[in-house]
Amino acid sequence: MYAVIRTGGKQYKVQEDQILKVEKLDGTEGSQVEFDDVLMYSDGETITLGSPVVENASVKAVILEQGRSKKQLVFKYKRRKGYRRMRGHRQHYTEIKIDSISA
Repeated sequence: MYAVIRTGGKQYKVQEDQILKVEKLDGTEGSQVEFDDVLMYSDGETITLGSPVVENASVKAVILEQGRSKKQLVFKYKRRKGYRRMRGHRQHYTEIKIDSISA
């Protein structure tokens, strides 16, 4: 059994007991979240496609961690002009564990 959900502008194929990192969600560690944007659902035999979402389908997950990823360096440079800029960026993420998929 699996489903395709949409969160944070991205799509994820999820299964029960799967752990994944998604864009930052509101909530604290240990709290429950529910995703209603289920784009596709499969129970192993039949596949249900949504247009755009599957009606009465939801995916429940629990938040394991709120964190920040590794630093990404942004370096701007123009030759022969003495122009150099170094910036860093750390993206926030939420690590979740999928509890149940229901349709």
